[in-house]
Amino acid sequence: MKFNTILVSFLISSLFISCSSDETSTQDTTGTNSSTVPAVYNKIYGASSITSDGTYVYIKTSGTPDHKSVYYPTSNSLYESFSGTTFGGYMFSKNPNSISTKNYTFKIPLNPTVASTHSATPLGPIGVSLNGVPFFNQYAGPNQPLSGEIVSFDQWWGHPAQGGDYHYHVEPKYLTTVKTSKSALLGFLLDGFPVYGPDENGSAVASASLDAYHGHTSATADYPNGIYHYHITSTDPYINGNGFYGTAGTVSN
Repeated sequence: MKFNTILVSFLISSLFISCSSDETSTQDTTGTNSSTVPAVYNKIYGASSITSDGTYVYIKTSGTPDHKSVYYPTSNSLYESFSGTTFGGYMFSKNPNSISTKNYTFKIPLNPTVASTHSATPLGPIGVSLNGVPFFNQYAGPNQPLSGEIVSFDQWWGHPAQGGDYHYHVEPKYLTTVKTSKSALLGFLLDGFPVYGPDENGSAVASASLDAYHGHTSATADYPNGIYHYHITSTDPYINGNGFYGTAGTVSN
């Protein structure tokens, strides 16, 4: 009788420990463990979820800007009429596209390293900004400059592509002038290296101080021990230069 009582107590205790262990292991629906995400990624306030599997960080966003735009439908509370001059002093000319909600998943290296072979940035999303809007490169199409598209940048220097993918090719003005500052972290490219604004340590960043990929290595407020990072500059305002410094992850939509 005494043996049976001890056996029952042991089984109940084992069941309790097993249940407790399962409850402390928290994972999202993608199966990635959220406990390994560095705190710096919390600055991506436009993400619907940010998780990691210990090798990659997975950032999910809708791609829609949190600022007003003439490209939102007029029924949307973020719609705002716009005319006059836009980026570069050009007269604004609205393109025929409208902002639509997407389902981006940006998969970027948790610990980015320099690539042995630097790949060119593709057309389409090459990174993600703090408000969840994708970064695009400096081309309008294969080897086509942005000169014909600049006029369609809205009041915050972004615009939607055909299909409704809103994005920034140049400095995201809303982030550098309203949400953060011109020296703050603006987001990450697909290779995991961060993107910063046109100022650093109280001064404008000179393009001559950056490499072919539009970046350099130094300490930042987010990385006091130093890290390679990209810069947007006032004289060369595109998101990055001749390709990825590191090995790029992927993006799906």
